[in-house]
Formats: sequence, structure tokens, C-alpha cells
Amino acid sequence: LVNKNIRYKDLGLLIVDEEHKFGVSVKDKLKTLKAHLDTLTLTATPIPRTLQFSLMAARDLSVIKTPPPNRQPVETKLIGLNEEMIRDAVFYELQRGGQVFVIFNRIAGLKDMAGMLQRLVPEAKIAIGHGQMDGKKLEKTLLDFMNGKYDILVSTTIVESGVDVPNANTMLIVDAQNYGLAELHQMRGRVGRSNRKAFCYLITPPTVTLTNEARKRLQAIEQFSDLGSGFNIAMKDLEIRGAGNLLGAEQSGFMAEMGFDTYQKILNEAIEELKYSPDFKDLFNEEISETDNFVSDFNLDSDQEILIPYEYVNNVEERMSLYQELAEVETPEQLQKFSESLTDRFGTQPEEVVELLKSIELKWIAKKLGIEKVVLKQNKMLCYFITNPQSPFFESENFRKIPIYLSQNPTTTSLQEKKLKGNDFNTLILKIKDVDSVDKAKSILESVMKG
Repeated sequence: LVNKNIRYKDLGLLIVDEEHKFGVSVKDKLKTLKAHLDTLTLTATPIPRTLQFSLMAARDLSVIKTPPPNRQPVETKLIGLNEEMIRDAVFYELQRGGQVFVIFNRIAGLKDMAGMLQRLVPEAKIAIGHGQMDGKKLEKTLLDFMNGKYDILVSTTIVESGVDVPNANTMLIVDAQNYGLAELHQMRGRVGRSNRKAFCYLITPPTVTLTNEARKRLQAIEQFSDLGSGFNIAMKDLEIRGAGNLLGAEQSGFMAEMGFDTYQKILNEAIEELKYSPDFKDLFNEEISETDNFVSDFNLDSDQEILIPYEYVNNVEERMSLYQELAEVETPEQLQKFSESLTDRFGTQPEEVVELLKSIELKWIAKKLGIEKVVLKQNKMLCYFITNPQSPFFESENFRKIPIYLSQNPTTTSLQEKKLKGNDFNTLILKIKDVDSVDKAKSILESVMKG
């Protein structure tokens, strides 16, 4: 398709399936086939570079999470080269009338692998398949396997895409540490294609001998085994390998072990900083006036207990999941729904949880007032404003409400300027006395907003 000799009369739509199989150069050539070409890329596991483009909103992204009816997640297990476990796994599948895939990506060793399996399970009928076989012979082997003439297919990764055998529901991947996340996920997708429970065994040397990246990949593929979890695997791949060069040819890069969330936060901060800089300010004038949100990150520091206590939700993973869900809440309606769900699942909310939910509302109001940090300690509230003196916030309507509140409450409120460690500019700090709870802090900031 990318051959220079091929010319298209009226090309309007390009669909790229299994997008992770293509390099940047091929995809870029495909884009140049026509100036205004609509492109749709399909993949279970987008490569880090493509995923990053989507997360930056440079490319539209749609996620289909609904699995076909009656499908079950593939149970994924990490095991060593243990003959007894391999025999039990194969024997269990054959006992229930199923078939087995064994993936071994070295053609020279396929016969040895088949011989070991024949020794472990003598009654099994075994076939071998790889890409260097004669085309007709390979086709016949695969069709015979699909028709049930063989119990086990020992092959290279050629079965990764396009092979659909609903009766094959156990897969053994030998030397799984040598595969990428997308490859492992695609191969695992060859089993569990019916309403039967499927199993995928990742056979590796002892984990202590593996590289750090290989361990992370195997943990990710084992952890994300639910149906439709390809997107989670791609996110983990992005975290492990990095986003690559957004304008270059590299499809992955190094994130200095900082993790995806931190990387994304730093990237967003850099974009926000440029957005308000004199060079780009005119380009973003409309967007700035629309959002009117000058604080990207907010921090609350308190000596009070603002959390989901162990006594209320005693499962650690459940608590972490709830915190993550709460972090994604963006509107009062969503917060109300979250609160009702908590009460419905775990009973009446203790004071700590009530304060936690109030802290989300406090964050929303504080960000509108240009406050990056609130400290609630010793019955006092300290509000730290945006450190950048060039920020358009200081010309906004909300900032003008601060002096009005100061003049109305001179005994309990004061405003001071202080140079904080690590900052080049002085920071404005609003100090308010007699604040003993998050709820009271929220009420005070609401009063400031009213002017």
C-alpha cells in the first residue's frame, strides 16, 4: 500500500487494524496518500505514542469495553517450567474435551517441546506449526486443529491474530518474559473465545533472574485479565516504556521511573504555563476566559482526620478504589451520587468521611479563588495563592473579592506576602482565624466568593 507506484483515484477513508503492528514510518506514509484523509486505527493495545496523542486530546479516542455475550475472563497465571503443573494444565483441558495452544517462539526447539508434551501426556495428539512451513501444509495443519484432529498445537506466534478456535481454551506461553505486553495480550485473546472458562499460563525462568521491565510486563498481564482490559494494559505499557517522541519516530521512551500520573501532571503544567505566557496568550484568550480556572493542582494539608477509616471500609484495595473514584469526581451531582453510593454500600458515613467529601467541595471553591494550597492546623486556615505574579488570575473578578472580604472581617483575617523555599517570587497568603473544620473552611471560602 505504501509503494510509490500505487496511486489512488479518490481515497477518503483509511482503516488500520492491529495498529500496534505498524511502525511510525509506515503510518506516516499512509497519511501522505492524500491531504485530507480520514484515518481510523483499531487495536486492543495502542502503542504508547498513539495512546499519549489520545490522552493529550490530539487524537479522538473511543474505547469499546463491552465483551461478546457469555464470554468469561481468561485466568492468567505466572508459573516456572514445572513439568507437573504443565501436565496437569494440559490434562485438565483434554479431560473436558478441549484443545491446547503451546507457544514457543524458536522454530529449532518446537520438536523438542512437542516431544516433552508427548512424554507428559502420551494420549495427546500433537501438531506443529510455524511460518517457515509450506503454505498448504501449514493451512492443513491449522484446519485439522480447528476440526479437532489434534489436541495440542505447538507453534510460534503465528497464531497471534486471525486464528479462532472456540474449543481451544488453555494456552501455555513459554519464555513469556521475551514478549511485549501487546503480544502477550493478543496471544491470550486466542483462548476464551466461547462460553467456557479459559486459562493462560505464562512460563518463565525464576523471577529474580528477569529484568525489572520484564517483571513489570508480566505483573501487568497477570493483573489485567478482565474482558476489555486492553486499554489498562496499554496504559501500563505507556508507564513502563514512556511516551516516545510525539513529533519523531520513536514509539516509546523513558519516563525516568516517575510513573505515568506524574509524567502527565508535569506535561500538563508545562502546557498551562505556556498557555498563559505572553508569546501564546493571544492564541488561548478565548479558552482562558471560558475555563476561568487558573489552578491546575490543589493541595490540602490538615491535622484533622480526613479519610475513609479502616473501621468503615476494611478492605485496602476497596479503599484505594474509592479514593481513585473520588479523585475523578468533577461536579456536585457526581459527588452526591458518590456519597449516596457510599452510604448504600457501607452504612452511615462517619465524621472523617463527611469531612473528606466536604474537602472536595473546598477544593473546587479554592481553585476558583486562585488558591493552590490550604493549610488547616491549630484552628487557623492559611490559603496560598498562585505563585506566578504574571498569572491572569490577579486581574480577574474573583481576585478582587479578596480585599472586600478582608475589609469586612479585619479581626479574623489578614493578608501577607512571603517568599517560600524553592520559589522565585513572593507568595500571597490569606490567614483566617477560628477555623476548626473543613466544613467551616468551605463556608468561609463560599463567603469570599460571594464578595
